[in-house]
Amino acid sequence: MLALAGIAVASKDAVNRAQELYQHTEYQNSLKILAHDPAPDVATYLLTGKNYFMMADYKKATEFFEKCVALTPNSSDAHLWLGRAWGRRAENSTLLAIGYAKKAHQAFEKAVALDPHNTEARNDLFDYYLNAPGFLGGGLEKAEALSRGIAAERPAEHEFEEAEIAEKRNDLTSAEAHLRRAMELAPHEAGRIMDVARFLAKHGRFRESDELFERAHKAQPNKPSVIFAEAKVAIDNHRNLDRARTLLRTYLQSQLTPDDPSREEAEKLLKRAGG
Repeated sequence: MLALAGIAVASKDAVNRAQELYQHTEYQNSLKILAHDPAPDVATYLLTGKNYFMMADYKKATEFFEKCVALTPNSSDAHLWLGRAWGRRAENSTLLAIGYAKKAHQAFEKAVALDPHNTEARNDLFDYYLNAPGFLGGGLEKAEALSRGIAAERPAEHEFEEAEIAEKRNDLTSAEAHLRRAMELAPHEAGRIMDVARFLAKHGRFRESDELFERAHKAQPNKPSVIFAEAKVAIDNHRNLDRARTLLRTYLQSQLTPDDPSREEAEKLLKRAGG
C-alpha cells in the first residue's frame, strides 16, 4: 500500500512539474518529465497530448487524447482537445480532410453535451458551426442557436459571436454594432477592444483602429496578445512596419503562455515585415 501511495504521489508531482513547464511553453521539457511518469494516468495523457498539440504534432496529440477519452468517456475537456486535434488534422490534410472534420464536429458536440458550461468547448463548437459547410455539420442557424444559449451568462461573448454571424452575412453595420456593444460590456478587457480594432483595420479605418490599439495597451499594459495583434494588423495592411518589427521583437522576449500565438508565428510575421 505504501509503495502504491508513493507511485501516486510521484505521478501527481510529475504532472504538476510538467504543467508548470507547459504554461511557460516549454513543451519539450514538459514531455520529458511526463515520459518518465512512473504511473501515467488520464492527467498524464491529457497534458502529453496538449504538449504535442502545441508542437503541431497533431497525430501524436490525437493518440493521447483518444487514450483520455477511452479512460474517461465523460470528460468534456478530453473530447474538446480531441476535437481540436482532429480539426487541425483536417486543416492540414487533403484526401482525409472531410473524415477528420467530421470527427472534430462529433468531439466538439460531445464536449458541449457533457458540460454545457465548458466555455472553451462552446466557443470551439460555435467556430465550427460558423465556418464549416453544411454537409460537414456547419451552418449559421446552428451557430445562432448556440450563441443564444450564452446571452445571459456571457453577454460580451454573445455580442462578439453575433458580430461574427453578421459579418458572415456581410452585414457590416450590424457586425460593428455588436463588437462595440461587446466592448461596452467588458470595457477593461483588452481582447474586446482589439476585436473592434481588428475589424476597423480590416475595413480600412486605420486611424480609429490605431486609437483602439493604444487603448488596449493602456487597459492591459505589456499584454503579449495585444502586442502581437497590433503587429499582425500592421503587417497585414503593409503599414507602420517599423513599429510592427519593434512590437514583434518585444513579443519574442515576453513570457508567453499556451494561450498566446507561438514564437514561431511571431518569427514568421517578423520575416514578412523584413525583420
